[in-house]
Amino acid sequence: MLDKLEAIKERFEEVSQQLIQPDVASDMKRFKTLNKEYKDLEKIVAEYERYKLLLSNIEHTKQVIATEKDEDFREMAKEELDELLPQRDQMEETIKEMLIPKDPDDSKDIIMEIRAGAGGDEASLFAGDLFRMYSRFAEKQGWKMELIDAMEGTAGGYKEIIVGIKGEDVYGKLKFESGVHRVQRVPATETQGRIHTSVASVVVLPEVEELDIEINMNDIRKDLFMSSGPGGQSVNTTYSAVRLTHIPTGIVAQCQDQKSQLKNFDKALAVLRSRLYEIELAKKNEAEGAQRKSMVGSGDRSDKIRTYNYPQGRVTDHRIGLTVYNLPTVMEGNIDEFVEQLRIAENAERLKEGVQA
Repeated sequence: MLDKLEAIKERFEEVSQQLIQPDVASDMKRFKTLNKEYKDLEKIVAEYERYKLLLSNIEHTKQVIATEKDEDFREMAKEELDELLPQRDQMEETIKEMLIPKDPDDSKDIIMEIRAGAGGDEASLFAGDLFRMYSRFAEKQGWKMELIDAMEGTAGGYKEIIVGIKGEDVYGKLKFESGVHRVQRVPATETQGRIHTSVASVVVLPEVEELDIEINMNDIRKDLFMSSGPGGQSVNTTYSAVRLTHIPTGIVAQCQDQKSQLKNFDKALAVLRSRLYEIELAKKNEAEGAQRKSMVGSGDRSDKIRTYNYPQGRVTDHRIGLTVYNLPTVMEGNIDEFVEQLRIAENAERLKEGVQA
C-alpha cells in the first residue's frame, strides 16, 4: 500500500506542476480534468502524510519500549502504543476506501426525474410524496433544488416532475435512487380500507457540461409552445415553453417553468445533454465490458428497488436487504441510512474488484 501511496504522491506533484503551465491554463477542458484530479489526489496525499507521521510515532514508541531502562517510561510508552495501534488500523481502513476507484460522475450535480407509474391517481400522489422526500433531503444537505418541468396529477401529486439539484457530491449520494419505488397503503379514496400497491419511477442523471459531451445543434429541433404550468398569466399567454428533440435519437426534453424562453431553452438543453450522456456512457461501458452487475444495481430503470409499506410503517431496500421501521421519518427526507448503506455496499464491491484485479 505504501508503494501505491508514494506513486499517488508523485502524480499529485506532477499534476500540481502541470496546472501552472500556460498551455494547460489556456486549454479549459484539460485544465478542468487536471484540476479535478488534483483535488481528488490532494485528499489522499494529506491522509498519507498523516499516516506516515503516525507510523513514525509508532516506530519511535517501540524503540522506547525496547531500549528505555526506566520502567515508568516504558509503561507510559506501552500505554501510548496501545492508543496508536488502533489509530493505525483505522487509518489504514480509511486509506483503503480512499484508494477504491471512484465513479468520476460522483461529484456532479444531477437532474432527477420522478414519474407516476401503475396505480392511477395514487401513483401520482406517491410521486409527489417522493418529490417531497427528496426535497427535504436536499434541504438538509444544503443543496439547491430547481424545478425544470412538471405535470401535476388530477388528484394531486405529479404525473411527472423533473428537477435539477446542485451541491456537493449530489450524484454520489443519490445515484442509487434510480429505479422503481413501490408504495403499499390505503388510498384516501378507498372506502373499504383495502391496501393498494402503486409505483413511481425515479431516474437520476449526472448533469453534464458541454465539455463532457458534444451535441451538434443542427441535430436539434426546437419547438415553442404556451406553458400550462404555474407562473402566472404572462407564462401562460406567451410562447416561452421550449421542447427540444434530438433528431438522431428521438430523445425529447422540455422546460416551461421560466417566463424567459432563453432560460427554458438552457434548462431543456441541460436535460437533453444528460440523457444523451447516459446513453453514451452505457455504450462505452458495454464496449469495454465494464458494465457492473452489482448487488446495488446499475441504475436499471425497471428494477424494483424499494418498498414503502404504510400499514406496517416499514421501508425495505431490496438490493441490500435493509428494512427500517420508521417510514414517517424516511418520508420527511431522512434517507441517510439508505444512502450510506448503499455507498458502503458499492465500496465493498469496488474493493473486492480491486483485490481480484
